[in-house]
Amino acid sequence: MQFRNFACLVAVSLSIALLSGCVSQQQYDELKIRNRAQQDRIDQLESQLNVAKLKLAQLEKQLADAQLGLDADVEALTKQIEVLKEDIAQKEEMIKQLQAALGGSVLPPELTSELQKFAAENPEMVSFDEATGMVKFKSDLTFKPGSDTVEADAITMMKKLCTIINSPAASGFDIKIVGHTDDMPIRYSANQHPTNWHLSVHRAISVEKILETEGVSPSRMSVQGYSEYKPVAPNEPANKGNAMNRRVEIYLIPSGSVK
Repeated sequence: MQFRNFACLVAVSLSIALLSGCVSQQQYDELKIRNRAQQDRIDQLESQLNVAKLKLAQLEKQLADAQLGLDADVEALTKQIEVLKEDIAQKEEMIKQLQAALGGSVLPPELTSELQKFAAENPEMVSFDEATGMVKFKSDLTFKPGSDTVEADAITMMKKLCTIINSPAASGFDIKIVGHTDDMPIRYSANQHPTNWHLSVHRAISVEKILETEGVSPSRMSVQGYSEYKPVAPNEPANKGNAMNRRVEIYLIPSGSVK
């Protein structure tokens, strides 16, 4: 369940440049190939980063047990954790640099305007990031804890979003639906969602089903989950970080720009 970062939608601006005669078809194709190769490298790093973070959590648990005197080498575990944290920091910096090199996103003005209006009319539930082409649904209002059943109010909002997704302005864009969770372990719905990985993907699938029911072609859509590993706030209930991290993101990306 590898999450693709869609913050870089260079293909849109390249298309505009091509239509205006700024670049040749050959230059455009070469840039798309380089851009795709760079995105593939980002995906590889993010996959490795997820594995490293899981390993770090395991080592930190072992260290906690060791500090309680449960027959483990505290010094060795501490060194392993330090090395792993350094590796994680390096990968995060590499991903950041690669993403920056890809450039910013440009959506057609008409589409941007419609998404801005949609978010402005529903600020309690959704937000729109023009730089990434992302519409974010706040999962604490979209799902009940541990559930992948979309709440009625959220369904209403998604139906409104579908009128934009199905409009001519968005016809050249595919839809990526990405689920996120907080770091709380699954308790009451473990049979349906054994881990947060499962829950994040199952929520994305639930959203996909609603969009498909509203006429969005399944050939335009894909679903992915990031579990708890892309928090937007610290996972601390006291400052509502958990609620902010429980979310679903819907990205509009140029058709064919991600394989």
